[in-house]
Amino acid sequence: MKKLINRQPGTVGRWAYGLLPFVLIAIVYTMASGARLADNPNDKLLPAAATMVDSMTRMAFEPSRRTGDLLLWADTLASLERLGIGVGLAALTGLIVGIANGTIPLVRAGLSPVITGISLVPPMAILPILFIAFGLEQLAKIMLIFIGITPFLIRDLQQRTMEIPEEQIIKMQTLGANTWQIILRLVLPQIMPRLISAVRLSLGSAWLFLIAAEAIAATEGLGYRIFLVRRYLSMDVILPYVLWITLLAFLIDFALNRYSRWRYPWFHDRNQ
Repeated sequence: MKKLINRQPGTVGRWAYGLLPFVLIAIVYTMASGARLADNPNDKLLPAAATMVDSMTRMAFEPSRRTGDLLLWADTLASLERLGIGVGLAALTGLIVGIANGTIPLVRAGLSPVITGISLVPPMAILPILFIAFGLEQLAKIMLIFIGITPFLIRDLQQRTMEIPEEQIIKMQTLGANTWQIILRLVLPQIMPRLISAVRLSLGSAWLFLIAAEAIAATEGLGYRIFLVRRYLSMDVILPYVLWITLLAFLIDFALNRYSRWRYPWFHDRNQ
């Protein structure tokens, strides 16, 4: 009989174990909601599932009286646009600076200390500065995401670059490769799957910065909507919006994971 540490679940088992916590959470919520509503039918803290479905149907399919927009989709598109631009710029910057720091000692000596210092600054602490410098529109929110996750990406990719075996670099130099050729043909192909992994790890922080920025100054967006309706204690909107954000984050992470496995199978085979 295999020891517990050596037992691996099959495909069905992985799905079952993965879904079990969500099923338990749903059961506990349903029981708690039913108990509260039985005592007070007007209770807003734990709305019934049917109430949340009705509210989200209205948000998704009934135009707003004020703007004429379908609020759920307008908020989603606004948030995803900010998130996509912010994370995309951060990934590009992290890739370039991380590889430069990891491969070129002179660059590392000049940039590494300041990047370490910036990474220690709480991004939320500079949010007022960003609003003053860039205004209350898109740019400030994108910059918060960018500043919040770029130092992490740079430091992670710098470390991954420095972990590339030195003998591989020496072999390329022996064959006459210059610095640019070493970066393009040796370092970049090995760092790209690690970039995707680092972006996946930073998505949680990126969503946090996005929601915080939208809550303070925005006219649309998932974070804006949550903090707008909180004054009315509209948990029938807040809870579905939180679940929607979670689903979007999961789908983005899943898509990045599947792309990485398709594009760089050697990386995942080595890390099984």
